[in-house]
Amino acid sequence: MDKAWGGRRDQSLRAIERRLSARGKLDHLRGVIRGHKRALIVTHDNPDPDAVGSALALRLIFERIGAINATVAYGGAVGRAENRTLLSLLKLPITPIDAVRPEAFDLFALVDTQPTAGNHSLNEARFWPQVVIDHHPWREASGRVAHADVDPGCGAASTLLVEALTAADIEPSPRLATALFYGIKSDTHDLADRASMADLSAYMQLFPLADRALLHRVEHPALPARYFQLVGQAYQRSRVHRDLVESNLGELYSPELTAEIAEQLLMLEGMRWSLTYGTFRRQLFVSVRAQGPRRHAGRVLGELCGGLEGSAGGHATMAGARLNLPAGDEAAWRFKQVLLARFLKRIGIHDLVGVSLSAIGRVRGVDAPF
Repeated sequence: MDKAWGGRRDQSLRAIERRLSARGKLDHLRGVIRGHKRALIVTHDNPDPDAVGSALALRLIFERIGAINATVAYGGAVGRAENRTLLSLLKLPITPIDAVRPEAFDLFALVDTQPTAGNHSLNEARFWPQVVIDHHPWREASGRVAHADVDPGCGAASTLLVEALTAADIEPSPRLATALFYGIKSDTHDLADRASMADLSAYMQLFPLADRALLHRVEHPALPARYFQLVGQAYQRSRVHRDLVESNLGELYSPELTAEIAEQLLMLEGMRWSLTYGTFRRQLFVSVRAQGPRRHAGRVLGELCGGLEGSAGGHATMAGARLNLPAGDEAAWRFKQVLLARFLKRIGIHDLVGVSLSAIGRVRGVDAPF
């Protein structure tokens, strides 16, 4: 009983420390943005709900504490059905970066990404960010940012923005609260993956503010026929190499689908790793998912992609990369095969051929639907 009480007391102390820290960071942010008039807030490319919710929360903070007119922009595409539904139903003000003129802004911010990460569309050579808020591992370049709130201990960037909103005494609207709530929910898999006490606190704080009817519609969106076609093709092409399942998705209509299908494939019994890769606008998008001790998807993928043209990064259980493909179909095919072989070797798997899912079903004496 005493031990349990001591644990709760420690958690309370840490919560107080985070609140004090959030107030200090808010004061510092207020000083950094003072005197600026227009802000451009940029998410990582192909933004997910965490990036969208975080960026819109920062927009509100800029407006309230600095009287700054802020625009949220993204590169790439919003292709995953849940994310498109989120933007549509909540009518969130976010625009493609190609539709804005960065020269018209005097303040730049990156959210859910960092300078030199290579996964955002802000031209750093011309428009270096003054503000960065992210929950991914610290990058050295962020040390040259006037205000860098980077906390890899949080499972979602939305958590950091909820703390900032609270410090500023700003209550988010139901639409913004829903976006932030879904950002934490999706990035931490309902607080089951990489969630900290700060994530739990933000999650509970947002729950009564969120529009749960709209949230249900976001989580259960209508799906186009091409989604099912791609998923069916992904399953047909999947191969199992010991405790890894991988699939070449071919041409993608949305790069976010590599992550979604990697998550689905990891549910295959006996798997510790899943790897999916597909082509979108002449770039190769790669997603890795991992489960179990002593595995770090982000570190493994980052090592493999070192020296290649593109970007890669992530966390222990999930990682992604965007790589430039060589010209020509044969060269691109060879590039993918080499990357797969290197990945298998890196995690200690020597079976380069693998077994199809349908073959596994026959071996186990069941009818495989693939």
